[in-house]
Amino acid sequence: MRRTALLACAALLTGLLPLTAAGAAAADDPAPVPVDRFEGEVPFAAPPAEGIFTWGGGRDDPPGLRLAERADAPEGGKVLAGTYDISGYGGFTHDFGTARPARDWSAHRGVRFWWEGHGSGKRVDFEIKDGGSGGEASELWTTSFTDDFTGWKQIELPFADFTYRTDYQPVGGIDHLLGLTGMWGYAVTLPAGVRGEFAMDAVELYGRTDQSLRAAVTTGAAVHPVTEGASATVDLTVTTTGAAPLAEPVTVAYRTAGGSAEPGADYTPVSGTVTFPAGTASGATRTVRVTTREDRAAESAETIPLELTVTGAKPPAEHPVVVVDAHGLPYLDARLPVKKRVADLLSRMSLREKAGQMTQAERGAMTAPGDIAAYGLGSLLSGGGSTPTPNTAEAWAEMIDGFQLRAQATRFQIPLIYGVDAVHGHNNLAGATVLPHNIGLGATRDPALVGRTGAVTAAETRATGVPWTFAPCLCVARDERWGRTYESFGEDPALVKSLETVIQGLQGRADGRDLGRSDKVLATAKHYVGDGGTTYGSSTTGDYTIDQGVTEVTRQELEAVHLSPYADAVDRGVGTVMPSYSSLDIAGDGRGPVKMHARADMINGVLKGRLGFDGFVISDWNAIDQLPGDYAAQVRTAVGAGLDMMMVPYTYKEFSGTLADEARAGRIDQRRIDDAVARILTQKFRLGLFERPWADTRGIERIGSAAHRAVARQAVAESQVLLKNTGGLLPLKKNQKVYVAGSDADDIGDQSGGWTVTWQGSSGDITPGTTILEGLREAGGSLTYSEDASAPLTGHDVGVVVVGETPYAEGVGDVGNGHDLELSAADRAAVDAVCGAMKCVVLVVAGRPQLIGDRLGDIDALVASWLPGTEGGGVADVLYGRRPFTGQLPVTWPRSEAQLPINVGDREYDPQFPYGWGLTTRTDVPGGGEATLTALARAAKAAERAGADAKGRALVTRARLLVQRKAGDGITGAVAKPFADADHLALTGAYAAAIGKLRQAYRAA
Repeated sequence: MRRTALLACAALLTGLLPLTAAGAAAADDPAPVPVDRFEGEVPFAAPPAEGIFTWGGGRDDPPGLRLAERADAPEGGKVLAGTYDISGYGGFTHDFGTARPARDWSAHRGVRFWWEGHGSGKRVDFEIKDGGSGGEASELWTTSFTDDFTGWKQIELPFADFTYRTDYQPVGGIDHLLGLTGMWGYAVTLPAGVRGEFAMDAVELYGRTDQSLRAAVTTGAAVHPVTEGASATVDLTVTTTGAAPLAEPVTVAYRTAGGSAEPGADYTPVSGTVTFPAGTASGATRTVRVTTREDRAAESAETIPLELTVTGAKPPAEHPVVVVDAHGLPYLDARLPVKKRVADLLSRMSLREKAGQMTQAERGAMTAPGDIAAYGLGSLLSGGGSTPTPNTAEAWAEMIDGFQLRAQATRFQIPLIYGVDAVHGHNNLAGATVLPHNIGLGATRDPALVGRTGAVTAAETRATGVPWTFAPCLCVARDERWGRTYESFGEDPALVKSLETVIQGLQGRADGRDLGRSDKVLATAKHYVGDGGTTYGSSTTGDYTIDQGVTEVTRQELEAVHLSPYADAVDRGVGTVMPSYSSLDIAGDGRGPVKMHARADMINGVLKGRLGFDGFVISDWNAIDQLPGDYAAQVRTAVGAGLDMMMVPYTYKEFSGTLADEARAGRIDQRRIDDAVARILTQKFRLGLFERPWADTRGIERIGSAAHRAVARQAVAESQVLLKNTGGLLPLKKNQKVYVAGSDADDIGDQSGGWTVTWQGSSGDITPGTTILEGLREAGGSLTYSEDASAPLTGHDVGVVVVGETPYAEGVGDVGNGHDLELSAADRAAVDAVCGAMKCVVLVVAGRPQLIGDRLGDIDALVASWLPGTEGGGVADVLYGRRPFTGQLPVTWPRSEAQLPINVGDREYDPQFPYGWGLTTRTDVPGGGEATLTALARAAKAAERAGADAKGRALVTRARLLVQRKAGDGITGAVAKPFADADHLALTGAYAAAIGKLRQAYRAA
């Protein structure tokens, strides 16, 4: 859930005036403390300033607000009034200004206000903001009241009634304790689905707190595993707000009761009372010991709950439970083959437990951490930006170990498999090595290097306890208007297949034997199949124009373009596959568009059947909700189509229950469920999670290390594509005075793109790294920097203007959805100013080609820099000649948007720059014209016969450079088409034929 802050209007800020309590108070209660009088003392304004602002899920959802003069106002002469008509969600917030200290509400019992009721019977949610750095980075605690009255009524909300929000937290939570000492405001969520109006007045703090709101008893961990016959110790710790000593005694009565373990036979029952006297220091701890008994019989795990009754303090959110570990069962024997372990475990599981294994929840969306055991969840994930606080490697490891500990409370102690979108490094983690997005890796044409980038991602991801990444994306991007273009290696399936070495970098050897290593993760081939080929304008998802749309293909095109990369991925042993949100419309099959998550013919039939995929299929985020029918029908369709695990971030309870119900009713074949669970368990065993579910934090020191950043820097350098270089302007010389400008020159967020720290990414200093400007400075040249080119331009030898896109992800970045392929007005002005005053180099930092043809004549050198990530020094390496330019276009660079889609192999093909184009520096270009090309073709034929691929590729490169030199800036369609075809042929190993095509291009140049 994401909020959009909208300014309501402007008003003047005046001093906060005293307020008289509107309700009766106890004799010993302090005077109420005003928060809002709504007399104009607080403006309508958005953060970080103090103010009241509205928000909502869509454009029409934010309510209208005004300060209304009312003769019947409960206090003063004005009230806050408004109207609403909300289809999704909406409301308003008062955030306190972050320039001032947070407010301390801890001395009070609760918050109250006057509300004008209309008897609608609808619930109104009231939320307070606790801790953190500000209102939009704090913990959210919520309660509600019901509009079941008419006229003015004072609503009292005791702080004891507020609960931690589990469906949405801006920072994922801080300490999950309502401290009340650092408060940043409140929010009101209005009812959805009805049109209404409201009025509110006199928000104030009331009453005196009691110790149970300022002191708490915690147990450190909720689950305490122990081997049979050993003793478990449960620590009882008392803490207070502000770390003050206890003002009154706190007692904790405890006893073992309930659970699956038998008292007397499996453990020795215990009971008693622990007392923390008045004056006890915050943080004091007492210990309760529970001793288990050994009977030496093989059995599943058994639970021993420890009931706690706390007086004088807030009790733990749940009773701790001691778990006697499962032991002696065949599936626990690591010496047995995985297949036998899976069969043994599967034979013991109930339908409910199997349904749980097929369920994946978002970690921030769980109602309570205990749901992991209560529903036997098989998996959790972190969606984009769903991170612990603080967002450090250590915090990630601690968080995931905590989740794994919860799984130990299940009968068979099946570990979770935790997944993240580590799509260009462990990109959700601040401080990780952020690699170039796939589009840049496609430009490298370097399979070995791409494999090494996968290894870097795997090592940094697994070190934080995450064993599974939803990568790589094997889409073949056929239309640059697609907001996910940068997730693709390119427009040619041959190029995509050549770079699937990333799978080995992530997973290790194809037979899965390396998955148990502490530096490898399970990979996911996505999005199966055809997501890169959706038709522009076919999407029906929100404002998207092409993402999640319809792929309209012939059977031949489907096989040749979109399916072939997945066949290679299966051969490489990829562990999981994720279907696409998009629909597939195969000409002549008579079915029309069908969502991929419903295509049993493509999942069961082609993927698992013909291709022999033996891993498991994971759905995309909430994707089954897009299938036709009611929820039960959606579950039946998805499971029947071959999906093994469902990513149901918020509806995990509903999904697992529905799945079990449908199976009991015979509407889902239990053999299909057994197949799905067996596939999931197989990967968990291969990952070694049953033996080692915890994070191996020894690898944390390698995260963002010099060695990993060196791999990323090399990838950045090899991804740079030199499109134009008039007069050999590049490489730059150290003695030149360089003028640097442009919006993307000094912005680590822009050069990293989407899926960086958050889902959409963002501009600015979001993660440690080296910007392009910093890389240029480190290279040692003489630089002047002016982002908007407003600094004096005279006295410089050459300009470097870094322009491009700001971050986006998925369909949010679709052209027509607030995006286009044009440079911004500011970037155009910077290019015009610098290139009009001196020789200039323009770098395009973007996830796809940008239309720059109208300025190409004024630009001396043009570089496609893609989205390089955190290592901007790699860009400087090629600009200053430390490394040669070697990158080639992974997609066709169009002359205009009207040409789209345009791809290698098209019958009509006349782009600005063809697929495969890429000039070089520091490399001798052969001479000799057609005679040289003829000789190179003969040598390439010999290389093909000898199976000498490296030599064949080198020969084609020499031929390509010769053709590029002759073509220069005069790239016509007659040159571009055979030139692009040549690159495709070279990637398929047809080196002699590739040079034959280059000969055609040479003649046309």
